[in-house]
Amino acid sequence: MGDKVRVLVVDDSALMRQLLSTMMQSDPDIEVVGVAPDPLVARQMIKDLNPDVVTLDVEMPNMDGISFLEKIMKLRPMPVLMISSLTQAGAEATLQALELGAVDYIAKPKVDLQQGLAEKQAEIVEKVKIAAKARVRSRANAAARAAAPAATARAGFSTTERIVAIGASTGGVEALREVLCGLPADSPAVVATQHMPAGFTTRFAERLNTLAQVTVQEAADGQRILPGHVYIAPGNWHLEVVRTGANYTCRLGDGPAVSGHRPSVDVLFRSVATSARGNAIGVILTGMGKDGAEGLKQMRAAGAATIGQNEATCIVYGMPKAAHALGATQIELPIEKVATAILDRCSDRHVRI
Repeated sequence: MGDKVRVLVVDDSALMRQLLSTMMQSDPDIEVVGVAPDPLVARQMIKDLNPDVVTLDVEMPNMDGISFLEKIMKLRPMPVLMISSLTQAGAEATLQALELGAVDYIAKPKVDLQQGLAEKQAEIVEKVKIAAKARVRSRANAAARAAAPAATARAGFSTTERIVAIGASTGGVEALREVLCGLPADSPAVVATQHMPAGFTTRFAERLNTLAQVTVQEAADGQRILPGHVYIAPGNWHLEVVRTGANYTCRLGDGPAVSGHRPSVDVLFRSVATSARGNAIGVILTGMGKDGAEGLKQMRAAGAATIGQNEATCIVYGMPKAAHALGATQIELPIEKVATAILDRCSDRHVRI
């Protein structure tokens, strides 16, 4: 990387400011240009220092991180990484932050902060560098857009023939919301893997369920996959689709990480390639890395229709780029056109068993 990534650390904890600064500055491509104990100080520092990336604690005095993020995204959209706790309240706040336009988040360890953060050093450094390159668009009106009417219901999807498999990572919270809110209540069944820690996925599924016409839930082992339903891979569990007679069911596994992740998009896509073959539609959305590219290629080889999110609308054009380079995607589309493309392909009655 040419010039160093200039970072402002905003956290009310002096220990966190010190740990994050030391960790990030250990990388030659990152420079911490300032630290701030609260948003009021940070606001002036952003003006004076013009950082490339801001790390922002969710819970702070004077103004909480979410309120400050909302102001940043309205007045001066820029890459923000949220620092949040692995609690239900932390998950709720983090999801809200991602909807408002935060690029990604770093989950604070519950115990032994220093050791826990040290183990995340490589992840933190990578996320800062990715954030610096991310396309940031103000989504301060995300709540209003999320409340907009979803797609008009179409007839003819009351069947278990089709399975839609979706994979996403960085930027995927908002991308998945946009896709799922574009599906009618009688949509074909959807299985989705979003890179997210345990606990966060429960809240994520609940949040999506309040916004979409389809029923969204965290996947359970052995659960039958039904039309009009979306099954989200639980954090720390691989999700696979298996065929049992005429039905598809969810299978959860705690095997090793694949492509660096558990849940892994590759694991999901490979299982769908095997169990659903040409009856499937595979969709790969924004995210860093290449998880899902090989699996999507297998889906396409098995006869599935495959779609990638285009570069212009990705927060991070990593996973779709890797899939495109492998020839795994038949078409790349802006995120706002993905739901319609899924439905168009589900209307295709040339179904292969």
